[in-house]
Parts: sequence; C-alpha cells; structure tokens
Amino acid sequence: MAAQMGGQPILILSDKTQRTIGKDAQRMNILAARVIAESVKTTLGPRGMDKMLVDSLGDVVVTNDGVTILKEMDVEHPAAKMMVEVAKTQEDEVGDGTTTAVVVAGELLKRAEELLDQDVHPTIVAEGYRLAADKSNEILKKIAVDVSVKDDETLKKVATTAMTGKGAEKAKEYLAEIVVKAVKAVAEEEDGKITIDIDHIKVEKKEGGGIEDTELIKGVLIDKERVHSSMPKKVENAKIALINSALEVKETEIDAEIRITDPNQLKAFIDEEESMLKGMVEKIKTAGANVLFTQKGIDDLAQHYLAKEGIFAVRRVKKSDIEKLSRATGANIVTNIDDLSGDDLGKSGVVEEVKIGDDEMIYVKECKDPKSVSILVRGGTEHIVDEVERAIQDCLGVVPAAIKDKKILGGGGASEIEVAKELRKYAKSVGGREQLAIEAFADSMEVIPRALAENAGLDPIDTLVDLRAGHEESDGSTRGIDVYSNEVKDMIKEGVIEPLRVKVQAINSASEVAVMILRIDDVIAASGLGKGEGGGMPPDMGEMGGMGGMGGMPPM
Repeated sequence: MAAQMGGQPILILSDKTQRTIGKDAQRMNILAARVIAESVKTTLGPRGMDKMLVDSLGDVVVTNDGVTILKEMDVEHPAAKMMVEVAKTQEDEVGDGTTTAVVVAGELLKRAEELLDQDVHPTIVAEGYRLAADKSNEILKKIAVDVSVKDDETLKKVATTAMTGKGAEKAKEYLAEIVVKAVKAVAEEEDGKITIDIDHIKVEKKEGGGIEDTELIKGVLIDKERVHSSMPKKVENAKIALINSALEVKETEIDAEIRITDPNQLKAFIDEEESMLKGMVEKIKTAGANVLFTQKGIDDLAQHYLAKEGIFAVRRVKKSDIEKLSRATGANIVTNIDDLSGDDLGKSGVVEEVKIGDDEMIYVKECKDPKSVSILVRGGTEHIVDEVERAIQDCLGVVPAAIKDKKILGGGGASEIEVAKELRKYAKSVGGREQLAIEAFADSMEVIPRALAENAGLDPIDTLVDLRAGHEESDGSTRGIDVYSNEVKDMIKEGVIEPLRVKVQAINSASEVAVMILRIDDVIAASGLGKGEGGGMPPDMGEMGGMGGMGGMPPM
C-alpha cells in the first residue's frame, strides 16, 4: 500500500501485505463463516450425520459434536476462527448447543448479506440484530417452563435430549440416569442457591465391554494400582488416610557429607533410616488407617512394612484425585505424618483393586453421602468410548444448567419457531430500516427446524408451514417437529427438552459474532500470512485460507 505525494510514492504497508476493503472484505468474511456453519449443519438433530476427522498424524476422530469437529478442523481464515470461538464459548458456558450457535450465526450472516446487497448499511443491520437478540431473550424467558430440582424424570429427559443423535444414543436412558444421579450427588445448597461444580464428577474411560457397562461409582475411581503385591486386594470398612508428603527418608536441604570410618557406623546409619520408615508406618497404623493414598512416593522398605501391617497403599496419586477422595470419604489431607490422627481418616465401604481391560484400577466406593463421584465409561472401541464420553460431558453441562435456572424449553425447533413468530410482530413496532434486520433475524432462527427436517430426509418447507400453523394456536409455544413421525407435537410432553440457558447462550453468541463480522470492512493481512506461507488471507476468494476443500456451500 503506497500513497503518492508530490509524485514521490510513500510506502505505508509492505508490498507483500494483502488488503481487502469494503464489500469484498465483508463478502469474504461472511463466506468463510458460512462455510464453517455449513460444515456442521448436517450433524444437527437426532438424525444428524457424523464426521470423520483425520489429523496430520493420522489420528481419527468420529463425532457429530459441533465443537469437537471445529476444534479438530485445521481452520486458518480469521473470520472462520471467530466462528470456532463461538462453539468453544458455548461449550465452556453450557456444554451443549454448539452446533446450534454456529448454524444460527452462519444464517444471520447469510441474511445480512442479502440486506447489504439492498444497500442497507452494516451498522443498521448490526443494531437490528442487537435489538432482536435482546427481544429473543425476553421471548425465551416468557415461554420457558418451570422445572423442580426434585423432578428427576424431567432432568433425565434433558440429558437424553442432549444425547440424542450421538454415538451413545442406544443406551441414552441408562446414561441419563447415571448423569442425573452424579450431578445431584455433587450439588450443594447454600442460602437457597444451588451450586454444582462439575469438576467433582470424574469421568474415566476404558475400552472393552459395551456402552451399557458404563457405571456410576459413589466414590472415586483411580487409574493406579497398589504399590506392593502382598497388600490386600480388597479392604472392606476402609479407614482412609490422605497424605501429600512422601513416605521416604528426607534428603537434607543443604549439601552434607557424611564420613563413615567404621562398618558399625554404616549399619547404625542404615538402621536409623529403617527405624524412621518403620516409625512412619507405625503412625499410620496407630491412627487406625487401613488404606493410604499419598501424592508423593513410598520407599521400597516402607512398602514392605505397610504390606506387613496389611495396609492398602497407593502412591503418586494426582492432587486433583486426592482432593476428590477427600470430598468423597470425608478424610482430611495431611501434610505431616506426625499430625495424622483418627479424626483425619475418611471412610468408605470398599476399597478394591480391579482389573479392567489390561489395566488395574482402584475403586473407592460405597461412600456415605459422597460429594465427589466417578463415572466409568465403557465401549467396544476407542472411538465409541470417546464419543460416549463427549455425550456424557454434554449432559454434565445441560443438567446443572436446568437445575440452576429451574427453567426449560421445548426442543425440536419449538423455541426457534416461537421466537421467529414473536420477532416478526416486534419488527413492525420498531419500524425503520432496523425492521428489515429484525425480520432477517426472525428468518434466521428458522434455520434450526429447517436443518432438523433436512437431516431427517423430510421436506423443510412443509415442515416449516406445519410448525408455523401449530404455533398460531393458543398453546402452541412448545410445538416442535418429531423427525421420526414427521408430525408437529408438544415437545415438553414428548420429552424433548432443553435448558433455557443453552438457547439463550446460543442466540447471544451467534448474534454477537455476526455483528462483529458485519462491522469489519477492511482486512489487512501481514506479509507472513501470504499464499504459500501457511495460507491465512489469500487475495482470491476461491482459496478461502486453506478451507477450499470444505463442500456444502451454495453458489454465491
């Protein structure tokens, strides 16, 4: 980029810098975002398809989880990266609805482009979209249905809805029950407010068995084995000591040299080390512990003494696992063995080492009122186990969201159609050019039921006509499409339920990223991002910054 001044060119940007201005920049960014939306659109709904992603090392991921697909894709275009961020935000906030957020954002940009072609200014479109997003939140809160924390059946339906269409679908009822029990176990009520920290639910996965072999452990599952083969494999009525220091003779802080001139001195030195280790084991026994978990190491000799006393010991346990054990068993984490007493011990019904597949794992189960639990995910192959784990993680996002907000919505496109209907009424009251943007927002919301119908092989136009007619009735706000029977039904009664928070977050994220992309009218790419140097911002639209191979885009 150069400027002329008195016939002398002044270089402002490097010759290699690529710059796209005005409508070209907007079109390029919108197209990049739409390609991302199209790539995940076919995964939406109970009949959505899966994607197989192969990375540069040849590792394969098979999934229809929106955020997983976008994380695994090698996205280089900056506007496309912004869409990936939408999915990540949705995943972090509520755990589900990632595909919905991205697909809605893509549709908002597609409709915005039509308005830009009619010379509606981008800032007017952006303002209309902001008004529409705020109004959508109001509409969703108005049509949301209350749910009680004690209503396990509804919470299970929330979980099964999040799981439908994923690899875990064949065992969704069973898995949903596990998730609801796990979430309720770690839920804590304070001043009438429920707090749920999902980090207290540990998800371990092991290939082998079937999905139905997935189990909930009322306690903690640790991927370790006992330190000595002479120790008991199973301890009932376990009294558990948790120590975060080593059962070893400490090295001195300063460099010290010990000169031994007599063999008896060496023997005395070794005997002293032995008696120190024996003393540590004695203290653990005196406290009444028959199970020991330590975050650090256990000396070979200490292992021998522990085995002799019949104490089940595990070393180098992760800090996070020690904390979970503390919450599950009620044990205090002790730093100094000298301070260990009977009051610091935790209790569990059984501590047992079990061989699962090729590995030994330790079950600490049958804890009384554990505030930390574990889910062991099983499945025939590595890919199935991974996909079931992703489904469970989604459920661990939506069930707490439903419990915290105590509000749910009908799935199957029901809430989107209702929002679209109410936004069209609202648009007339706003007037001006913003009205066009709000109407475009309303049309964009209908992309979800349309995609659900398309993915199920139904006619999207007929489906939309039926849904709109259903929502015109007085009690129609929960009417959605049943893709199995191709009928419009009350989704709450059918058990297709989503938490209010998932939809609110999806609409907010989608509208924010759409507005941000619309407001960009100048893209200046550094010289290092040029063609042949890692993609980035190529000058022609055809290349799409290393994303040219992604099909599914309609012609512009």
